[in-house]
Amino acid sequence: MTAFSLQPFGTPHPDITITGTLEREGNQLAISYTVSGNLNQVIVPPPSSPTRQFDLWEATCLEFFLGQPHQPNYWEFNLSPAGDWNAFHLEAYRQGLQEVEAIKALPFQVHHQQTALTLSLTFDLNQIMATSPALDVGICAVIQSPDLPLTYWALCHPGSEADFHQRDSFILVL
Repeated sequence: MTAFSLQPFGTPHPDITITGTLEREGNQLAISYTVSGNLNQVIVPPPSSPTRQFDLWEATCLEFFLGQPHQPNYWEFNLSPAGDWNAFHLEAYRQGLQEVEAIKALPFQVHHQQTALTLSLTFDLNQIMATSPALDVGICAVIQSPDLPLTYWALCHPGSEADFHQRDSFILVL
């Protein structure tokens, strides 16, 4: 199991921390996020009937990216604390965006308490790849606040702008 901590891009940002764990056993991937701290500074969308949605990154959204080493293509996963989700495949950096039709649902658990929000997903990688190659992983989040513009959190921010698609930010290897 690998623990992670996300860093905000720039300031100002809400007085929160975003941590979690990532684990892979065979072709099963488990990821868990915890947003803790002053959750009054975070707009958490209310629970809904989970559906595939576009533009989840325009509000509070937890995300991860998977790529195979030395390959230009990669996958993007968006998880809203409301329960909505989406999964995309891209041919190369921000090119050829396609919904992953093989994924019919991404059932994840969300627990919202006064000082912590947790989100956990176990995902079968066989839905997107037939083999079990090594994976480069980028983990990130978009946080909407009532008093601030959207803030962007990631394992690292290698560019001059927040850009979760940069392969240099896929720094965890599974």
